[in-house]
Amino acid sequence: MDAATLSEALQNLQSMAPEIWQASQETGVMLGIGLAAAILLGGPLGVVLYLSQAGQMFANRFVNGVLSWLVNLVRSFPFIILMVSLVPLTRLLVGSTIGPIAASVPLSFAAIPYFARLVEQTLREIPRGVVEAAEAMGASPLQIIFKVLVNEARSGLISGLTILTISFLSYTAVAGVVGGGGIGDLAIRYGYYRFQTDIMVAMVLMLVVLVQIIQLLGNRLAAKLDKR
Repeated sequence: MDAATLSEALQNLQSMAPEIWQASQETGVMLGIGLAAAILLGGPLGVVLYLSQAGQMFANRFVNGVLSWLVNLVRSFPFIILMVSLVPLTRLLVGSTIGPIAASVPLSFAAIPYFARLVEQTLREIPRGVVEAAEAMGASPLQIIFKVLVNEARSGLISGLTILTISFLSYTAVAGVVGGGGIGDLAIRYGYYRFQTDIMVAMVLMLVVLVQIIQLLGNRLAAKLDKR
Protein backbone atom coordinates (compact mmCIF):
# COMPACT_ATOMS: atom_id res chain seq x y z
CA MET A 1 0.00 0.00 0.00
CA ASP A 2 1.54 3.29 -1.10
CA ALA A 3 1.48 6.52 0.91
CA ALA A 4 -1.41 8.02 -1.05
CA THR A 5 -3.59 4.94 -0.61
CA LEU A 6 -2.78 4.76 3.10
CA SER A 7 -3.60 8.44 3.54
CA GLU A 8 -6.92 7.98 1.75
CA ALA A 9 -7.76 4.98 3.92
CA LEU A 10 -6.98 6.91 7.11
CA GLN A 11 -9.13 9.83 5.98
CA ASN A 12 -11.96 7.43 5.19
CA LEU A 13 -11.70 5.85 8.64
CA GLN A 14 -11.61 9.28 10.26
CA SER A 15 -14.78 10.32 8.47
CA MET A 16 -16.46 7.14 9.71
CA ALA A 17 -15.35 7.59 13.31
CA PRO A 18 -18.92 8.23 14.60
CA GLU A 19 -20.21 5.03 12.97
CA ILE A 20 -17.25 3.04 14.25
CA TRP A 21 -17.86 4.36 17.76
CA GLN A 22 -21.55 3.46 17.54
CA ALA A 23 -20.71 -0.02 16.26
CA SER A 24 -18.28 -0.48 19.15
CA GLN A 25 -20.99 0.52 21.63
CA GLU A 26 -23.45 -1.91 20.05
CA THR A 27 -20.91 -4.71 20.31
CA GLY A 28 -20.32 -3.76 23.95
CA VAL A 29 -24.06 -3.91 24.69
CA MET A 30 -24.45 -7.34 23.11
CA LEU A 31 -21.37 -8.70 24.85
CA GLY A 32 -22.29 -7.14 28.20
CA ILE A 33 -25.83 -8.52 28.27
CA GLY A 34 -24.69 -11.96 27.11
CA LEU A 35 -21.95 -12.17 29.74
CA ALA A 36 -24.27 -10.91 32.48
CA ALA A 37 -26.76 -13.65 31.63
CA ALA A 38 -23.95 -16.21 31.60
CA ILE A 39 -22.69 -15.19 35.03
CA LEU A 40 -26.07 -14.74 36.72
CA LEU A 41 -27.78 -17.83 35.25
CA GLY A 42 -25.05 -19.98 33.74
CA GLY A 43 -22.88 -19.81 36.87
CA PRO A 44 -25.52 -21.20 39.24
CA LEU A 45 -26.57 -23.74 36.60
CA GLY A 46 -22.98 -24.99 36.42
CA VAL A 47 -22.87 -25.33 40.21
CA VAL A 48 -26.12 -27.33 40.19
CA LEU A 49 -24.77 -29.57 37.42
CA TYR A 50 -21.70 -30.27 39.54
CA LEU A 51 -23.51 -30.78 42.86
CA SER A 52 -26.13 -33.10 41.33
CA GLN A 53 -23.52 -35.50 39.98
CA ALA A 54 -23.04 -38.91 41.57
CA GLY A 55 -20.98 -38.67 44.73
CA GLN A 56 -21.66 -34.97 45.35
CA MET A 57 -23.68 -33.33 48.13
CA PHE A 58 -26.97 -33.19 46.24
CA ALA A 59 -26.51 -36.17 43.92
CA ASN A 60 -29.62 -36.65 41.81
CA ARG A 61 -29.37 -38.62 38.60
CA PHE A 62 -32.70 -37.37 37.23
CA VAL A 63 -32.00 -33.67 37.81
CA ASN A 64 -28.47 -33.96 36.51
CA GLY A 65 -29.61 -35.90 33.45
CA VAL A 66 -32.35 -33.42 32.54
CA LEU A 67 -30.13 -30.37 33.02
CA SER A 68 -27.27 -31.96 31.08
CA TRP A 69 -29.62 -32.80 28.22
CA LEU A 70 -30.96 -29.23 28.08
CA VAL A 71 -27.45 -27.76 28.17
CA ASN A 72 -26.28 -30.08 25.41
CA LEU A 73 -29.40 -29.34 23.37
CA VAL A 74 -28.79 -25.59 23.30
CA ARG A 75 -25.05 -26.02 22.71
CA SER A 76 -25.71 -28.30 19.74
CA PHE A 77 -27.28 -25.43 17.76
CA PRO A 78 -24.94 -23.43 15.53
CA PHE A 79 -25.32 -19.83 16.66
CA ILE A 80 -26.78 -18.54 13.41
CA ILE A 81 -29.48 -21.24 13.52
CA LEU A 82 -30.16 -20.50 17.18
CA MET A 83 -30.72 -16.83 16.32
CA VAL A 84 -33.26 -17.72 13.65
CA SER A 85 -34.99 -20.26 15.90
CA LEU A 86 -35.42 -17.69 18.66
CA VAL A 87 -36.87 -14.95 16.43
CA PRO A 88 -40.44 -15.36 17.82
CA LEU A 89 -39.19 -15.31 21.41
CA THR A 90 -36.93 -12.34 20.70
CA ARG A 91 -39.83 -10.39 19.22
CA LEU A 92 -41.98 -11.31 22.22
CA LEU A 93 -39.38 -10.22 24.77
CA VAL A 94 -38.04 -7.00 23.22
CA GLY A 95 -40.59 -6.19 20.52
CA SER A 96 -38.08 -6.37 17.67
CA THR A 97 -35.61 -8.68 15.98
CA ILE A 98 -33.26 -5.91 14.87
CA GLY A 99 -30.59 -4.15 16.94
CA PRO A 100 -28.14 -5.04 19.70
CA ILE A 101 -30.78 -5.61 22.39
CA ALA A 102 -32.64 -8.08 20.19
CA ALA A 103 -29.39 -9.85 19.30
CA SER A 104 -28.62 -10.14 23.01
CA VAL A 105 -31.48 -12.62 23.47
CA PRO A 106 -29.95 -15.48 21.43
CA LEU A 107 -26.51 -14.48 22.69
CA SER A 108 -27.73 -14.95 26.25
CA PHE A 109 -29.33 -18.30 25.40
CA ALA A 110 -26.04 -19.47 23.93
CA ALA A 111 -23.89 -18.05 26.74
CA ILE A 112 -25.78 -19.60 29.65
CA PRO A 113 -25.12 -23.31 28.85
CA TYR A 114 -21.65 -22.51 27.52
CA PHE A 115 -20.57 -20.96 30.82
CA ALA A 116 -22.44 -23.59 32.83
CA ARG A 117 -20.25 -26.31 31.34
CA LEU A 118 -17.11 -24.27 31.98
CA VAL A 119 -18.13 -23.82 35.63
CA GLU A 120 -18.91 -27.53 35.99
CA GLN A 121 -15.56 -28.54 34.54
CA THR A 122 -13.70 -26.06 36.74
CA LEU A 123 -15.39 -27.33 39.91
CA ARG A 124 -14.50 -30.91 38.99
CA GLU A 125 -10.83 -30.00 39.24
CA ILE A 126 -11.15 -29.19 42.95
CA PRO A 127 -9.76 -32.07 45.06
CA ARG A 128 -12.54 -34.00 46.77
CA GLY A 129 -10.55 -33.86 50.01
CA VAL A 130 -11.06 -30.09 50.26
CA VAL A 131 -14.83 -30.52 50.31
CA GLU A 132 -14.66 -33.47 52.70
CA ALA A 133 -12.53 -31.42 55.11
CA ALA A 134 -15.11 -28.63 55.07
CA GLU A 135 -17.91 -31.13 55.71
CA ALA A 136 -15.96 -32.65 58.62
CA MET A 137 -15.64 -29.17 60.15
CA GLY A 138 -19.41 -28.78 60.08
CA ALA A 139 -19.67 -26.31 57.21
CA SER A 140 -23.17 -25.82 55.82
CA PRO A 141 -23.94 -26.50 52.14
CA LEU A 142 -23.99 -22.77 51.38
CA GLN A 143 -20.65 -22.30 53.10
CA ILE A 144 -19.18 -25.18 51.12
CA ILE A 145 -20.48 -23.73 47.85
CA PHE A 146 -19.35 -20.15 48.35
CA LYS A 147 -16.40 -20.39 50.73
CA VAL A 148 -14.89 -23.62 49.45
CA LEU A 149 -15.96 -24.45 45.90
CA VAL A 150 -16.23 -20.95 44.42
CA ASN A 151 -13.23 -19.70 46.39
CA GLU A 152 -11.02 -22.61 45.29
CA ALA A 153 -12.19 -22.39 41.70
CA ARG A 154 -12.05 -18.61 41.24
CA SER A 155 -8.89 -18.65 39.13
CA GLY A 156 -10.34 -21.29 36.82
CA LEU A 157 -13.65 -19.45 36.69
CA ILE A 158 -11.91 -16.29 35.53
CA SER A 159 -10.08 -18.27 32.86
CA GLY A 160 -13.37 -19.79 31.75
CA LEU A 161 -15.02 -16.38 31.65
CA THR A 162 -12.14 -15.10 29.55
CA ILE A 163 -12.64 -17.92 27.05
CA LEU A 164 -16.37 -17.20 26.99
CA THR A 165 -15.82 -13.48 26.41
CA ILE A 166 -13.50 -14.02 23.47
CA SER A 167 -15.76 -16.64 21.92
CA PHE A 168 -18.81 -14.43 22.22
CA LEU A 169 -17.00 -11.44 20.83
CA SER A 170 -16.96 -13.38 17.56
CA TYR A 171 -20.62 -14.30 18.08
CA THR A 172 -21.51 -10.60 18.26
CA ALA A 173 -19.90 -10.19 14.85
CA VAL A 174 -22.14 -12.97 13.52
CA ALA A 175 -25.16 -11.32 15.16
CA GLY A 176 -24.28 -8.09 13.38
CA VAL A 177 -24.56 -9.81 10.01
CA VAL A 178 -28.25 -10.61 10.64
CA GLY A 179 -29.29 -7.22 11.98
CA GLY A 180 -27.72 -7.02 15.40
CA GLY A 181 -25.46 -4.10 14.58
CA GLY A 182 -21.97 -3.76 15.96
CA ILE A 183 -18.53 -4.25 14.51
CA GLY A 184 -19.53 -7.25 12.39
CA ASP A 185 -22.39 -5.36 10.81
CA LEU A 186 -20.12 -2.44 9.95
CA ALA A 187 -17.50 -4.74 8.43
CA ILE A 188 -20.07 -6.50 6.24
CA ARG A 189 -21.97 -3.38 5.13
CA TYR A 190 -18.89 -1.41 4.13
CA GLY A 191 -16.11 -3.94 3.75
CA TYR A 192 -18.07 -6.59 1.84
CA TYR A 193 -21.10 -5.02 0.15
CA ARG A 194 -19.41 -1.72 -0.71
CA PHE A 195 -15.97 -3.20 -1.36
CA GLN A 196 -14.26 -0.82 1.12
CA THR A 197 -11.40 -3.09 2.10
CA ASP A 198 -9.93 -0.52 4.47
CA ILE A 199 -13.06 -0.69 6.66
CA MET A 200 -12.95 -4.48 6.71
CA VAL A 201 -9.28 -4.50 7.67
CA ALA A 202 -9.83 -1.86 10.36
CA MET A 203 -12.69 -3.83 11.94
CA VAL A 204 -10.66 -7.06 11.91
CA LEU A 205 -7.72 -5.28 13.53
CA MET A 206 -10.07 -3.83 16.14
CA LEU A 207 -11.34 -7.31 16.99
CA VAL A 208 -7.77 -8.64 17.17
CA VAL A 209 -6.78 -5.88 19.59
CA LEU A 210 -9.87 -6.49 21.74
CA VAL A 211 -9.13 -10.22 21.93
CA GLN A 212 -5.53 -9.57 22.95
CA ILE A 213 -6.60 -7.12 25.66
CA ILE A 214 -9.29 -9.44 27.03
CA GLN A 215 -6.91 -12.41 27.10
CA LEU A 216 -4.16 -10.39 28.78
CA LEU A 217 -6.46 -9.05 31.48
CA GLY A 218 -8.00 -12.48 32.03
CA ASN A 219 -4.61 -14.16 32.36
CA ARG A 220 -3.36 -11.59 34.84
CA LEU A 221 -6.48 -11.74 36.99
CA ALA A 222 -6.51 -15.54 36.96
CA ALA A 223 -2.84 -15.65 37.94
CA LYS A 224 -3.47 -13.16 40.76
CA LEU A 225 -6.34 -15.26 42.13
CA ASP A 226 -4.54 -18.60 41.76
CA LYS A 227 -3.72 -19.84 45.26
CA ARG A 228 -1.36 -22.60 44.12
